[in-house]
Amino acid sequence: MEGQQFLPLSKKEALARGWDEVDFVLVTGDAYVDHPSFGTALLGRLLEKDGFRVGIIAQPDFTRADSMKVFGCPKYAFLVGSGNIDSMVNNYTAAKKPRRSDAYAPGGQKGMRPDRAVEVYCRMVREAYPEVPLLIGGVEASLRRFAHYDYWDDCVLPSILAATGADILMYGMSEKQIRHLCHGLAKGWPIHKMRDVQGTCYLSDKLPSKGDYLLLPSFEEVSRNKRAFAEAFQQQNQEQNPFIGKTLVQPHGEQYLVQLPPAKPLSQEEMDEIYQLPYQRTYHPRYEKAGGVPALLEVEFSITDHRGCYGGCTFCAINFHQGRIIQNRSKDSIVAEAKLMTELPNFKGYIHDVGGPTGNFRKMSCKKQAKVGACKNRQCLFPDICPNLEVDHKEYLDILRTVRKLEKVKKVFIRSGVRFDYMLADKDPSFFEELCTYHISGQLKVAPEHVAPNTLRAMGKPQRHVFDKFVQRYHQFNKRIGKEQYLVPYFMSSHPGCTLEDAVILAEYIRDMGYNPEQVQDFIPTPGSLATAMYYSGYDPRTMEPIYVPRDPHEKAMQRALMQYRNPQNYDLVAEALQKTGREDLIGFGPKCLIKPQKPKNEKAKQEKFKNARAKSGKPDKKKTTTNKKKKR
Repeated sequence: MEGQQFLPLSKKEALARGWDEVDFVLVTGDAYVDHPSFGTALLGRLLEKDGFRVGIIAQPDFTRADSMKVFGCPKYAFLVGSGNIDSMVNNYTAAKKPRRSDAYAPGGQKGMRPDRAVEVYCRMVREAYPEVPLLIGGVEASLRRFAHYDYWDDCVLPSILAATGADILMYGMSEKQIRHLCHGLAKGWPIHKMRDVQGTCYLSDKLPSKGDYLLLPSFEEVSRNKRAFAEAFQQQNQEQNPFIGKTLVQPHGEQYLVQLPPAKPLSQEEMDEIYQLPYQRTYHPRYEKAGGVPALLEVEFSITDHRGCYGGCTFCAINFHQGRIIQNRSKDSIVAEAKLMTELPNFKGYIHDVGGPTGNFRKMSCKKQAKVGACKNRQCLFPDICPNLEVDHKEYLDILRTVRKLEKVKKVFIRSGVRFDYMLADKDPSFFEELCTYHISGQLKVAPEHVAPNTLRAMGKPQRHVFDKFVQRYHQFNKRIGKEQYLVPYFMSSHPGCTLEDAVILAEYIRDMGYNPEQVQDFIPTPGSLATAMYYSGYDPRTMEPIYVPRDPHEKAMQRALMQYRNPQNYDLVAEALQKTGREDLIGFGPKCLIKPQKPKNEKAKQEKFKNARAKSGKPDKKKTTTNKKKKR
C-alpha cells in the first residue's frame, strides 16, 4: 500500500509508485523524517490522505536552482518551509556564532540549511519555475509574517512574504489552510483569488474592500520608530484570536500585507486524524549511512497530547504560532499510538513524553475559549491565576495511568515540562504525587527562569514565592513516597528587564539551592515573541513603559558568569559584577560568599612564564647564579 511507504524524495521513488508527475512539492530545510513531530511529514501525509501525489525535496543544494527540479514542475504548487526550526536560530548561537552541528541534518552535519532558508528556497523555485504557485509556511514563515526585528542583522526586516515573493503565507500549524488551498488549486481556482482563508497572509495593492480591519504602523514607520514597533507588536499580539480577531493590515511601501484572523482550532476528531496517519516513524533510508537524523532521538518515542499554550511567557512565540487555545487528542488516539510504539523493533520500554508545549495543560483554560477565544488583555496565569481558570489534571492523569499499564511499557516520562503554578492551584494532590512516583527518573526539570521580581514580571512568570512553595511540596511528596529525587531548574540570563543587580539575586538563589548549572540559557531575541519586541524597542508593549535591556556583550557575559560563579574561569567576570553592583559582601570566605577575595594563582605557571621571559632576554637566572656562587665559595 502507498501509505506504507515513505513519501518520495526522488523521481525514481515517485516512478516506483507509478507517478509520472507530482501534484505538490514540499521543500524543507530538514532531512525527511516520517514522524508526526516533523511538520513536513505531517502535512505530506495529510495531503496524501486527501488523494494528492506529494514529493519532498529535503535540504536541497541551495547553490543550484536545478535542485528544485527533482520531480519536474508540480501540477499545482510548491509548498516551502525552513523545517521544524527558524534557520537563523538553527544556524547561530545567542552570541551569533555558527553552531557546530544541525540535529535536523543527516549525522548532525552542519551547513545543509542556508541562512534565511525560506527566502533562499523561494528564489530557487522562482528561478526554476517562474509561473508555478508558491506557498510558504512553517515556523520561519509564521513568525516573520509581519515586519519583524531580526537579531542577526540587528534591524527590522519586512514581512517574509514581501521578501520571498510567494503568493500566500500560511501561519500557525496550517493543516486547515493547506487543505483548503490545495483542494482549491486542484479545482482550478487561481491562487490570487483565494483570499478568504483564515490563517493566511497575502500582499495586495489596495486595502481590503470590506470587513473590519486594523491598520498597523507601516514597515517603514516601525523601522525608524521603536515606540511604533512596540505598539504594532501589541496590536498584532492582541488580535491572534480565531473567533473575534480582526484582519490586520500593514503597509509595505506601495503594497499592503494582509493577515486574516487565525484558523479555527482543530477539533479532537481532526487532531486524531492527523496523528493516526501511516507514518514510518523513522528517517528515510537514504540517511542510514550518515548515521540517521539526531533530532529523531528526542521525539521517536514521544506522544503529542495537545497543542497550544496559555502560559503567557513573554520569551516564547507559541502564542504567535500555535495560539493560546489548547487543542487535544482523544485518550483512545493517544493509547493507540503508545501501543504502536511498543511494537517498534527498537522500543526499549520507555515512552519519553506524553505532553505538548506544556505537559500538564491538557484542556482549554476555560469554557469561553471554545466560543470567543482567549482574553485580549488578560493572561490565564499572570500576574495571578485567573478565577475562571479550570484547574484539573484528572483527564491527563487517566491517560498516563492507562499508558503506563500497557504491556511492554516500563516507564512513561513527562519531559515537555510542567507548569508548577498550575500544579499548585490543583486542590487534588493526585497528579503531583503520581508525577513523583511514576513519571520521573531521579530528577524533574522545571523552568522558573529567574527569581528577581522585575525580571519575572518582564517574563510573565510567577513570582519567586510560588516556585519556593513548589520546591517545598516536591520534596515533601518525595519524602512521603520514599524517593530521593532532585529538581533541575532552568534559568535564563540577560532577559529584557534583567539588570546586573537582578543577576546577582539569581546567583544568590542558586547558591542557596546548592545548585551548579552545567549550561546557561542566554536570551535569544527570536521573531514573534513579546520579549523580542522589548529587546528591540526598549518598551514593554503591554504597558508601553520603558524597560531596561541588557545589550552590551560584556554585561551579558557577566550575567552568564554569575549563574556559574563556581567555575574558576568566571572569577574575573563575577568579581567585576559584584563590584559594579556594590555587592563586595559576597566576596570573602563566609558561607554566603560567592567567591574568595582573590583569584588563586597558579605559581607554577607564573614561574614558567618568568623563566621563559628571562631565557628570551639572554639574562641568567638569578636563582641559578646565586647557587653557583655559593658552590664556588
